[in-house]
Amino acid sequence: MPLALELKGVTFGYAHGQPALSNVDLAIPAGELVAIAGPNGGGKTTLVRLALGLLEPNRGDVLLFGEPAARFSRRPALGYLPQRAQIGVDAPVTVEELVSAGRLAAGPMLGPLRRRDRELVSSAMERLGIAELARRPLSTLSGGQQQRAFIAKALAGEPSLLVMDEPTTGVDAESQEALAELLDELHRELQVTVLYVSHEFGAIERYVDRLVLVRGSIVFDGPPSDLPEVWHDPSHVHV
Repeated sequence: MPLALELKGVTFGYAHGQPALSNVDLAIPAGELVAIAGPNGGGKTTLVRLALGLLEPNRGDVLLFGEPAARFSRRPALGYLPQRAQIGVDAPVTVEELVSAGRLAAGPMLGPLRRRDRELVSSAMERLGIAELARRPLSTLSGGQQQRAFIAKALAGEPSLLVMDEPTTGVDAESQEALAELLDELHRELQVTVLYVSHEFGAIERYVDRLVLVRGSIVFDGPPSDLPEVWHDPSHVHV
């Protein structure tokens, strides 16, 4: 299958510090649901920022759908929920207004939404189960509902790759389980490539194609069913 993301011999370090990532090789075929986990400070967010072309490696290559990530020509194909996406939820914006902003990535848009834009916004809210909340101020929603609104915003842009960095921060266990089930459904239905980044894999574990554990380098990459054996192998770095 074609690769959505490929890192080849990637090393990256911030100024005057130890490398955050060293000699990383990673290949993710299009259509996979992959959990990237590891401790805080282990390099997960750095890996994501490299993958999206927001950082350039000191050494090695990062490719998005075969193109250099830093010069990727189809930015609208990328849906990204950064850490603490809920920042700004106190702004006077409704759920529908937030999700509509996801259409801005699809190209220049002046004036009211076009018919297709409105259809995509409505469809995204329906898929995320928040259509009945469309007129509600974002600030009045629960943490789980807010997270669904941000995911709907990303889906409204019709991404080929959806990246979520710590999507369950501040969300209760029940909402985490619901989000994991929802992502599995979206992944199967839309065939979008999903990177789910977290310091723990929790509820998402049973739905993913692969787990990638990061601690300065990749210390495990494989199906969740293979994890226990590797986890207890002292030759591996534990997270």
